[in-house]
Amino acid sequence: MGEKPLSDLDRKRQISLRKLPVVEDLNSIKESFNRHLHYSLVKDRNVATKRDYFNSLAHTVKDHLVGKWIRSQQSYYEKDPKRVYYLSLEYYMGRALTNTMINLGIQGECDEAMYQLGLDMEELEGVEEDAGLGNGGLGRLAACFLDSLATLGYPAYGYGIRYEYGIFKQSIDGNGSQVELPDDWLKFGNPWEKARPEYMIPVEFYGRVESDASGKNHRWVDTSLIFATPYDQPIPGYGNNTCNTMRLWAAKSPKGFDLSYFNDGDYIKAVLDRNLAENISRVLYPNDNFFEGKELRLKQQYFMVSATLTDIVRRYKAPKFGSKVPVRMTFDDFPDKVAIQLNDTHPSLAIPELMRVFLDKEKLSWDKAWDICVKTFSYTNHTVLPEALERWPVNMLEYILPRHLQIIYEINSIFLKKVEKLWPGDLDRMRRMSLVEEGPEKRINMSHLCIVGSHTTNGVAALHSELLKTTVFKDFYEMFPEKFQNKTNGVTPRRWLLLCNPGLSDLICEKIGDDWITDLSKLKKLERYVKDRNFRHSFMRKKQENKIRLAAFIKEEFGVDVNVNSIFDVQVKRIHEYKRQLMNCLHVIVMYNRLKADPNMDFVPRTIMIGGKAAPGYYMAKLIIKLFNNIAKVINNDPIIGDKLKLVFLENYRVSLAEKVIPAADLSEQISLAGTEASGTGNMKFMVLLDKYATI
Repeated sequence: MGEKPLSDLDRKRQISLRKLPVVEDLNSIKESFNRHLHYSLVKDRNVATKRDYFNSLAHTVKDHLVGKWIRSQQSYYEKDPKRVYYLSLEYYMGRALTNTMINLGIQGECDEAMYQLGLDMEELEGVEEDAGLGNGGLGRLAACFLDSLATLGYPAYGYGIRYEYGIFKQSIDGNGSQVELPDDWLKFGNPWEKARPEYMIPVEFYGRVESDASGKNHRWVDTSLIFATPYDQPIPGYGNNTCNTMRLWAAKSPKGFDLSYFNDGDYIKAVLDRNLAENISRVLYPNDNFFEGKELRLKQQYFMVSATLTDIVRRYKAPKFGSKVPVRMTFDDFPDKVAIQLNDTHPSLAIPELMRVFLDKEKLSWDKAWDICVKTFSYTNHTVLPEALERWPVNMLEYILPRHLQIIYEINSIFLKKVEKLWPGDLDRMRRMSLVEEGPEKRINMSHLCIVGSHTTNGVAALHSELLKTTVFKDFYEMFPEKFQNKTNGVTPRRWLLLCNPGLSDLICEKIGDDWITDLSKLKKLERYVKDRNFRHSFMRKKQENKIRLAAFIKEEFGVDVNVNSIFDVQVKRIHEYKRQLMNCLHVIVMYNRLKADPNMDFVPRTIMIGGKAAPGYYMAKLIIKLFNNIAKVINNDPIIGDKLKLVFLENYRVSLAEKVIPAADLSEQISLAGTEASGTGNMKFMVLLDKYATI
C-alpha cells in the first residue's frame, strides 16, 4: 500500500495493452510531428510552446484518422444504410487527444515518440481544453453514445451547436462562493474540427404566414435570415475502421456590413448588428433541470433542428456523386433510411419543422407527412421534475416561429379528437393531455409534443421508465402503451476505464484478456479472482496509486494536504437541492462534532470531496457551495482533527477532472431524493471502475 507508484509517463509506457512500437512507426510519427510543427504551426523547437507541441501531436494523430473518416463516409454513400441521427443541444466531450489515440491503437507509439523527442506526454495532454459543451449527465451521455455508436459500427451522426463559450469555468473566491468565468474553449482554436462552409444552410425566424384561398397551402414570408455553418469533428470507433461525424452548427450573419450605416458614419452599429445575428451560437445556457423560457434559448433550439433537418433531407434526396443509389424523388423510404433520436425535449421543434418541410416545401399531404414523422422520430425523456419540463409561451412561438405554432395547433386538434373518441366526455383528461396548456399564459408542452410525434418514448432507467408510465405521462401510457420503452443509460468503458484507469485496465487484461473493452459483460470473468489474494492485493495497489496521484493533484491545485490512507468519500455532480449536497454537509458537521467531543474515538479517517457547478441564477445551490467551503475552512485548519477529517471542494469540476477523481474514489455518494435521479450515469463511472473489489 505504501509503495511509490510509477510516474504517469513510465506507467503508460509499460501498459501491456499496447504493442511495442516498431521503429518505422516511431519514425513516421516523429516525422509527422515535426512536419506539422514547421508547416502547420510555422514554429521550430526554439520558439515552440507546449500548446504548439500539443497541436502538432493532435494533427499527427488526426493524420491517422482522416483516412478512416473519409472511407466510412464513402461506405455509407455506397451502401446507403439506415442512418442514425442523434439530436442534442449538449455534448460534454471533454478532451479528445488521449481518447483518439486509444481508439486508433496508437497510444503506445505516440507515447514513445514524444519520449524520444524529449517531451512529456502528460503535459501535452493537459494543454487541451475541455470541450465543455454540456451541463452534466445529459451532455456526457450524448458524448458516450457517439463513442459507442462508432465502436459498434453504426452509421451515425451527432448534431448540435458549436457554442463559442461552453459551460462556464467555476472559480471559488475568498469567501467560498462560486464565481462564473467565461469558458473561452475556442480561444486557441480546435485542431479536431473541420469547417464545412460549402454546406452552409439558411435558417429563418419571425415573419408571418400567408395562406391561399383554400387554406391548405401556406407560405412563411418576411422572415429574418441567419446562416448555419457546420463544423465537423471525427468520432472514431475503438479498434475498427469506423469513424463517424459530430456536426456542430455555428451562426453566421447572412449579410456583410450595412453600407447605409457606413454612409451615415455609424461604423460601430454596422459591426454590432452583424454580431447580433451570431449570438445564437455564442454561449451554452448553464441552467439544468430548470426550465427558463428565454427567447435566445428557443432560437438556439430551432436554429439547430432547422439546419439539421435540412442537412438530413439533402442527404436523403441526393446521395453524393459516385453512389450507386439514384436520387430519391419521393419520401416513401424516409423512415427506412432515417432514424432521428431526440435527446430530451430540447430538439422537439424538429417535429413541427419536419412537418413544415414536408407540407410547405415537398407538398406532401398532412396524413402522409405525419405518418412519416411519427415513424422517424424517437424521444428520450430525462426527468420527471415538473420544473424541468419545457413549456414554451404561445406568444413567443407566435412571434418567432408563427408557421410552427400553426402546425402544433393542427397536431393538437387532430390528437385531441382521438382522445375524445377513446374517452368521450372526459374533458379533464383532454385538458391534461393537450399539447396546449391553458392558463394566464398559454404554453405548449414540448414533452407532450414529443410523445405524440414519435413512435417510441423511453426513460433512461427501469425505475425512471416506470415512473413515466405511472405519474407524469400516465394518460399517454394508457393511450399509447406500445410507444413506451426503457433504455437504461450507460457509459463508454473506453474513456471511463481504459483511458482514465490504465493501471487497473492492464491488471484486468492480464487476467481475462481485452474483450471487455467492447463488451463489459466479459468482466464477469473476474468473479473467479474475488478470493484470489494476489489479485486483491494488486487491485488495492492500483487503487492506492490512483489515490496518491489525486492527493498530489489536490495539493498542487487546491493547497489541501489529504491523507492517502483515508476513505476518499466523493460526491461529484451538478449542485442541486434534489441531489442533496446539503445533507452531505450536515453529515460532515455531525462527524466533526463527534470528533471534537471525543478526539480519541474509533474513527476511520475520511476525506470528503464535493465537486460540481451551480447554475448562475440558482441561489440555493450557490449557497450550498459556500456552506461546504466555509465548513472546510474550519475543519481543515483544526489541529485537534488533523488528517482524520478533511474537506475538499473540487473547483471547476469537468470531464478531465472526473478522469482523475473517479479512479481514486473509495465511496461514491448517491443520495438524491428517491425518484428524482433519472439514471445516474455519474455513479456508473464509479461502478465500472470495480470499486466493489476494494471492500472485499
